[in-house]
Amino acid sequence: MSNGAGRMFSLVKKWGSFVKFSHTVFALPFALAGMAVAARANRGWPGWRTFGLVLAAMVSARTCAMAFNRIVDRKFDALNPRTTGRHLPQGQISLLSAGFVCVVSGLGLVVASFFLNPLCFYLSPVALAVVCFYSLTKRFTNYTHAFLGLALALAPVGAWLAVKGFDVSVWEILQMLVLAVSVILWLVGFDIIYALQDYDFDRTHGLHSLVVAWGPKNALQAAFLAHMLMCGLLLAFGLLCGFKLAYLVGWFMIVGCLVLEHWIARRRNLNWVQASFFRLNAVVSSVFLIVTVAEVVFRGGFRIR
Repeated sequence: MSNGAGRMFSLVKKWGSFVKFSHTVFALPFALAGMAVAARANRGWPGWRTFGLVLAAMVSARTCAMAFNRIVDRKFDALNPRTTGRHLPQGQISLLSAGFVCVVSGLGLVVASFFLNPLCFYLSPVALAVVCFYSLTKRFTNYTHAFLGLALALAPVGAWLAVKGFDVSVWEILQMLVLAVSVILWLVGFDIIYALQDYDFDRTHGLHSLVVAWGPKNALQAAFLAHMLMCGLLLAFGLLCGFKLAYLVGWFMIVGCLVLEHWIARRRNLNWVQASFFRLNAVVSSVFLIVTVAEVVFRGGFRIR
């Protein structure tokens, strides 16, 4: 590899690590699943143009939100032993560069939305406000997990509206809402588990979360309840969409992953939270996408209408 190519690779790797590009795996599968269901009349495929714009919008929104999070949390990151090695505290990326990436990626979402349809364009500033606002909520509310869940839930809703625009039906709105609430509950559950790592730091520095407010044991019980409710809503979503065998198999796999996640969080030390958070939740979102696309493409299942 030449020196120029090596420097370019290092630069891409650094910025990808800064915005945690790998975390896109949490939002993107739900967005693509929503897109597939919205385009089920064409076996889940909305066309290359719409697919590319949805992908650009999702990546732009995720990058903007993470860059904003790193900017506003940089002082706390510098004090927290778990995060002190991040790019801004270490001076590996300047505040000006981070702000530039945040603004450009935000504009990227607006531009992609403009080329999708008028409804997405009109709603894009609202989406940006929501995905950035959650980074501030830890300063004043214990329910910061719900705000993060709302930010993530915009992904499948946005992708659905990217396909249908103003032509979305009341039945589809119901399906979207069930899916969106499922995503919120999923995020609430695993973000509580993730927040266990920062329990002592958040408590001593005046930051809010359900873990700080209720204590780790009670917060874990709330996380488990959120995930069980999520499983119920995911099952309801499958019924509303007329899905059958493939989706049901995937649903059992998701339930199994979530139960295992909570077993790890309760029985192992906090080092295991990373594995619980990243690997199992990546499996949850990926399985949901695979079985949803399979049902749409092969038109499996029954209809309750």
